Amino acid sequence: MEITLRVLLGLVTLICLLGGLNLLVKGAGSFLPESSPKQPVLDNLFRFLSGIYFGLGFLMLWVDFNFIQVSNLIYFIGTVVIFSGLGRLYSRLKVGSAGTYYNTMMVVEIILGICIVVLEYLRSL
Repeated sequence: MEITLRVLLGLVTLICLLGGLNLLVKGAGSFLPESSPKQPVLDNLFRFLSGIYFGLGFLMLWVDFNFIQVSNLIYFIGTVVIFSGLGRLYSRLKVGSAGTYYNTMMVVEIILGICIVVLEYLRSL
């Protein structure tokens, strides 16, 4: 059970590091049509949030290496992952589906977060 939890936390680490770096480098302009004017405020906010996403990967890396010392923190990490999926759900409800890939990621994030919380609870028994 402990190894499964560590693998899931490692997966979250990779998602944060690779996903955050990818979005940080691309910026908001990569998601806008080429004909649209530059959006400096949008790009600034997008890269700010991408930096937080990327930085969370380093926190996750620390958690992976200090797994034995942390316990309650893992509940919060699971909660953050759940809320990332719920954020996608809210977006889907407000503006429509972004496509099959993003719908799948929404479900995976919610399930992954729940699994992290449940496995940490079982580990603490």
